[in-house]
Amino acid sequence: MQEESFALRSDFIDLLQLLKATGYAATGGEAKMMVDDGLITVNDELESRKRRKLRGGDVVTIDSQVRIIIG
Repeated sequence: MQEESFALRSDFIDLLQLLKATGYAATGGEAKMMVDDGLITVNDELESRKRRKLRGGDVVTIDSQVRIIIG
């Protein structure tokens, strides 16, 4: 599994914004589809909230292949 970290510039980032900022989704629509298709987990729990606020320490996993640690 590929692992990377993402440095926050504010207190939080929305899940869709993270997917776009890291390049795993090219558009907001693509990011929404990833969430709707059940490809995203946050802290090892399936995430269905597109506007989920991520804070330092959260771990986002994309399709069990990429892990992004929020710092």
